Amino acid sequence: MAEQVLRHPEVTPPHVFTQEELGWVPWLEPKPEAELTDDDYTALVERSRAASPYFRLLVRDPVVLGARTRADNDIFYNTDAGLGRAEREISAAAASRVNGCLFCASVHSRFATIQAPSRRDDVQRLLDEGIDGEQDERWTAIIEAAAALTASPSRFGQAHVQALRAAGLDDQAIVDVVQSASFFNWANRLMLSLGEPTPPTPKA
Repeated sequence: MAEQVLRHPEVTPPHVFTQEELGWVPWLEPKPEAELTDDDYTALVERSRAASPYFRLLVRDPVVLGARTRADNDIFYNTDAGLGRAEREISAAAASRVNGCLFCASVHSRFATIQAPSRRDDVQRLLDEGIDGEQDERWTAIIEAAAALTASPSRFGQAHVQALRAAGLDDQAIVDVVQSASFFNWANRLMLSLGEPTPPTPKA
């Protein structure tokens, strides 16, 4: 039997981590937008997500997608206490950088910069140099903890907790680092197994 080629032959995937907005194409057929049901829209949580082929692919299992999206929103947008939004995004970006998920790394690095514009160069350094790139004490502790969790949960330990505490994180903030990194460690693997990124749309 001939080997099946999953990659879209017309797509030249990007090969560099970037904060620019990448596209994404699935290897499986997403559910057509015209066929989405009320249950599907409930699972999408936000109707605008129907425009995304990724979410229309995941909505083929609406119960799982609904749980996934609510968890995602709570981890990243519920910032009444604990870690600030930019640092939740940098934790997810670090996980994505370790996993090699260019699409997720672009999303979360861009969101980190939006939340902390003065630290754009620090965010870009994570993309360019990886987790060993120079950062301040706080971001170093967050990035190293996220990277350890991404490699294997057993690599995350007391030394990471101590470094996070020394950098000024309280218990809730440390939980937020763990949740944001762990969630996107899983999400990276899902996205990497279902499709591939496409280059940024040229600016007019």
